[in-house]
Order: sequence, then structure tokens, then C-alpha cells
Amino acid sequence: MLKKNRKTLILFSIFAISAILTLSNCSQPEKKLIPREVLFGNPTTQKPLISPDGSMLAYLAPVSGVMNVWVKELGAEEAKPVTSDKNRGIYYYAWTYDSENLVYLQDIGGDENWRLYIVNLKTREVRDLTPYDMVQARVIAMEKEYPAKCLVGLNKENLRYHDVYLLDMTTGELELVAKNDGSITSWISDHDLNIRAAVSVNEQGGLDLMVKPDVKDDFKKILTWDYENTLSSGPIYFAGDNTNLYILDSRDVNANRLALLNIKTGEYKPIAEDPVYDISKIWVNPQTYEIQLVGYQKDRLEWQALDESVADDVKIIKAVHHGDFHFYNSDLANNIWLLGFTTDDGSIPYYLYDRRAKKATFLFYHRPELNDYKLASMEPISYEARDGLTIHGYITFPPDTTRKDLPMVLNVHGGPYYRDTWGYDPEAQWLANRGYICLQINYRGSTGYGKEFLNAGNREWGGKMHNDLIDGVNWAIDKGYADPEKVAIYGQSFGGYSALVGATFTPDVFKCAISVVGISNLVTWIKTMPPYWSAAKKMMYKRIGNPETDLEFLKSRSPLFKIDNIKHPILIAHGKNDARVKESESEQFVKAMRKKGIQYEYLVFEDEGHGFTKPENKLKFYAHAERFLAEHLGGKFEPYNQDEK
Repeated sequence: MLKKNRKTLILFSIFAISAILTLSNCSQPEKKLIPREVLFGNPTTQKPLISPDGSMLAYLAPVSGVMNVWVKELGAEEAKPVTSDKNRGIYYYAWTYDSENLVYLQDIGGDENWRLYIVNLKTREVRDLTPYDMVQARVIAMEKEYPAKCLVGLNKENLRYHDVYLLDMTTGELELVAKNDGSITSWISDHDLNIRAAVSVNEQGGLDLMVKPDVKDDFKKILTWDYENTLSSGPIYFAGDNTNLYILDSRDVNANRLALLNIKTGEYKPIAEDPVYDISKIWVNPQTYEIQLVGYQKDRLEWQALDESVADDVKIIKAVHHGDFHFYNSDLANNIWLLGFTTDDGSIPYYLYDRRAKKATFLFYHRPELNDYKLASMEPISYEARDGLTIHGYITFPPDTTRKDLPMVLNVHGGPYYRDTWGYDPEAQWLANRGYICLQINYRGSTGYGKEFLNAGNREWGGKMHNDLIDGVNWAIDKGYADPEKVAIYGQSFGGYSALVGATFTPDVFKCAISVVGISNLVTWIKTMPPYWSAAKKMMYKRIGNPETDLEFLKSRSPLFKIDNIKHPILIAHGKNDARVKESESEQFVKAMRKKGIQYEYLVFEDEGHGFTKPENKLKFYAHAERFLAEHLGGKFEPYNQDEK
């Protein structure tokens, strides 16, 4: 559903007609456009996983335009779909340890009330293992010694928090094994599926690590992370002895370290760390539960081998492809690794790596049609913010273009406790292909750069975090790259909030703004958070503000209260069923603009939540966003097809 004010509708109609006529008469340059379907439609194949016994390969691929799970024998040519979803598609799935079943999560219309399903590969029978309305299922653990069992978190007794149940995946029987007192945000089980550790939010907004030294013991607190360490610290899982717990820990250091903590004696053993960058990835030996590799997301991903037995494997893998490699999974014997290489200039290739033969075998590309087009390079950048803090990010230029006075889109990542990384990014390629610089900035508060950088964003939503974005825009302008009269701001979630901040706090910087599932009023957003976020609110109050005690401060950082400052058009899009940022956040902003006669466009997707999953909805959004940018910045525009209008 597209809502517009009358003035915008007339402008859009005039522009659309002229754009279509122009494109039809200028076929030569437009042949270089990468179709939106290639960038944002369903991938050909995605997220492959090898079975635990090493005999089969599963992956996601479309069936009648909807993503489903396919399976084939390893080495065979033909694969067959084993699921038959006809609506939203399947995106989160896993093998059971007996290699006879697959489990997957699915919600309704993007409401994030996930249900856990199981499909038997022989019978193709699909069963709903958590058949509860308005309840969210979370998979906590599955273990190789108990292939028919699973620990799941369910908020069916109280929507505000998840208790833990032992699920028999054969019978569907549930047994309550751990009761949440309302403060627990996560649970950790040992390798016998006993809950032995939990993370609890304390009154100060920090985290307490609670453990059971023995299975029958009560929980006791073994250490505390204050709120400045909460986003870079936490338990990972138990070592093979079920006594030593792997943790990430940023106490007394800037960037977190990997350590082993003995939950009986309290003995603490640091294992790996970097002085600047947090550990962002790990690779675990499925036989011994030993962490063999850790990854640091610097400008590019760098792996450190902790186990010398895999050091040669890493060297061989690096020579296979110029991209950064990621682990998807392995067989239980740890002999076959399933890898994907992300690169900035092509589709993601997947490989099977045989550790015994020291050989990598190509499987397929996730979007092979991308290889028919020239993609842009993503380049790491850094600059000094106005207060002296070093800010990192990435810039993507249109290929074969002089880097001078180009239109630019500031593409702000969500989270905000997240970060942009190097590699294939469909939005960066889309914008560059349409003639825009894509600027992506890891503003203060972004993760991965150590806790000092992360905590520099505390209570700086709409403040210094936004200053970092503006400083990045000015950096690109000062370099001569960007035309200061042709800059847009775009983002989703926190990025959508930033787009609204850009349009209202710094209206002279941006020619237009695009906000997707963005927050307009920090007060109403905090009060309408999902009920199962309630335990984390104390931490969020520390980082953002408390509506009970910081009302005026939060209003001062909310775009809704600066509507009068808007000078340029805004495109807003939202999912009707968004559980994280309610549709009302966009509705109240649109209502205020309508009342003041401000130009806007508004897209509402009735069957989506926090972001857009269904390919037809993604294509429709990007079609409107592309036309909107072309209207205001002058880039290229692929005409709508019938379903995108």
C-alpha cells in the first residue's frame, strides 16, 4: 500500500512518465543496469549445510518463487526440495545430529513469533514442534549424543521472558527444565543438555553470570560485567569437560578476549585477544568442542589459528579465492568444512574443503547471474571525527566513473550495535550501479572496535553518533568525491531513525531521506518494545535513556519533535507486523508531516515485519526507492514492472 499526499502523487506521475520515455529512448547506457531482480530477488542457492554424517548437502533455493530447503546426496547432481512453504519462505534451518531430519523456524507475516518445525527426509512429513499462538520459540541447544532432543526457550507462560524446555523431537513432548525469574536474557547448557549457566540483568543495568558448578546445584553468581562491558562480553559454550566455560570478556581490556573460566574453581585462562578489535567469529571442533580459530573483523576478516593442526588448512583456503572465507558448518568428524567466500566484486561462491585431501571443491554461486555484470569495489576508509575519534567505514564508487562531484547516498547500518563489513553488499552494488557513491560508516556505538568506541555512543543517539555521519559526509565532500547538493541519507531500523534525524536535525545536508522501519519518537518506541525485551530494558536505559527520568532528553533526540525543520522529501516504509519498531513509529511521523503539508511518500507492507523478507515486497520497495532517488539526485532508474507499482 502506497500512501502519498496529493502534491507528491502529481510529482511522481509526471516523473514516472518522463523516466519511462527517457529510458526507452536511451537503451545503450541502461543495458548496464543490474536488474533489481538479480540484486534483490530470490538467490539461486543460499546457506548450504553438510549433514553431520557427511553424506548429504542441504541448501535453500526457490520452489515456485518461495525459498525452501533442498537436499541431495553429496556428489550427486540432482537435489530435491524437502519442504513446501508457499508463503514467506524458509531462512533459518539446521540438521538434526542423526542426519535424518531438518529443523527450521518460521513466523507469520514477520511477527517474529517463531515456531520450530521438523521435517523427516524419508517421509517428508512436516511437524510443528511448538504449536502455540503468539509465542516465540528459541533454539538453545542440540547435542550429538542426544539427536532426538532439543532445548528450546518459550515465552508461553509469560510473554516477557523465555523459560527453557527439553523437547523430544520424536514425540513432541515438552519438559520444563529451567524457570526464568524475569531477569534472564540467555541460557547455556552443557553437552548433556543440562542448563548450567545463565546471564541475568542486574539492577545497575549490568550482567551477572550465573552458573551451576554441579548439575544439581542452585545457580550462583560467578562474575559481573558492568553495563560498559555488556555488549562485548558473555558466555559462549562449555568445553568438552562440561566444567570450563568459554567466554568473551572485555573487563580490564578494551577489545574483548577469549578466555576459559572454570565454573567450579573460578580459574580464569585468557586464550586469544587483539588490542583494537573484538573477536567476532569462532570455529569449533565438533568432536572435542575446542575452539580452533577466532576471527577479527578488521577492515577485512582475519582468522587466527589457535590449534596448530588447522593452520595449514587456513593457508590453503586463503589461496582458493581472493574473498574473505566464512564457515557454515562441517561434518561431525571435522573432516569436511563447508565454506563461503564473501567478496566485493561478485557472487558468493561456496566450497567443500576436504581436510584430509587438502582440497577445496567448488559447489555453486549464491547468485550466479551477478557474474554477468561488472560490480563495484568496496574500499575501507577512515577519518577523524570532530572530537578526534577515529571513525572507520567503507565507500563504494560507481565503476568506470571519475571520482569527482558524484551524487552520494549515506547508507546507515541498523542496530546500532552492529557494524558494516567488507564484502558483497547488494545495496552498495545497487547504489553504485545506479550512479551513486554508497558511503557506509561505522559510527561510534558500532560493535567490533572495542568497548571504548562502543561506549562512546552511550546516550548519543541523535547526538555524537549523528555527528559522525555528518563528519563522514563532509569528508567525502572535502575529498571532492561527493556533490554537496546531491546527498541522500537512507537506512533501516536504527538507520531509518538516522534518516529521520538527518531530515530533521541536519536538513541542509541532505537532498532527501529514506527511512525503513525507523524510530521517530524514542519515548514511544521504548514503551512499545516487544515484551520479551523487558529484561534488557535496564541496559537500554543506560545506553539510550529512561523515559521515566529522561523524558525531555529523549524527546530532544527524537525526529518527531523537529518536524518543522524538514526541507526536502522523505520516503518512509514500514512492515505492518513489526515487533521491534511498531508501525505507529512511522504512522505518527507521517501524520505530523501530513498535518503540516510536508512532502512525503509512505509504503506499508501488510505481510512484513522488521524489514522485508518476501522477494515481491523487497522488489517493490527498492523500485520505489530507486525512482525516489533518481527524482531527487538524478541517478539511473530501472522502470517498474507491473507488480512493483
